[in-house]
Amino acid sequence: MMRKSEVKRTTRETDITVMLELDGEGKSSVDTGIPFMNHMLELFAKHGFFNLEVRAKGDIEVDYHHTMEDLGLVLGQALAEALGDKAGIRRYGSCILPMDETLALVALDLSGRPCLVWDVDFPAQMIRDLDVRLFCEFFQALVNRAGMNLHVKKLAGEEVHHVAEAIFKAFAKALDQAVSLDPRVKGVLSTKGSL
Repeated sequence: MMRKSEVKRTTRETDITVMLELDGEGKSSVDTGIPFMNHMLELFAKHGFFNLEVRAKGDIEVDYHHTMEDLGLVLGQALAEALGDKAGIRRYGSCILPMDETLALVALDLSGRPCLVWDVDFPAQMIRDLDVRLFCEFFQALVNRAGMNLHVKKLAGEEVHHVAEAIFKAFAKALDQAVSLDPRVKGVLSTKGSL
């Protein structure tokens, strides 16, 4: 069973294509037009063992908001399509991840019910020219399109780059757990019979 998808979304603001393979090796090719976001998506692929290709062109001369939000939408859609009916997956995943002085907690449920709980106080507002508030916009869009319950919490952290990186790595590891197949799961992991 090939658990992969390719999603393309074109609007007047962005043109984005994402190819996602859940059972990958951590290979990535990412060009979003936003250097720090390239870095975050590359390490997401590496630490989640996902193969990921991203090509995005956005109106970044205006600002990064449209591109960041639409990246979340397209990645969320790609995840939903790669999962299909979610048969056999573990459904839940979590990770508490340290990075130097930073500690990030991510827990998620591929329930089909979108909910983001974002408890992150960044120690600075900007990483280079990227407003860190856009990470919440990215994850909100991803959650909405993927149908995911996602909790993200900063437990410690004084360096803004470390906080962002710990969050993306923890998200990758939690998602890797949740999408992994478990032979004990017959159909979907729900007493309702569907997710």
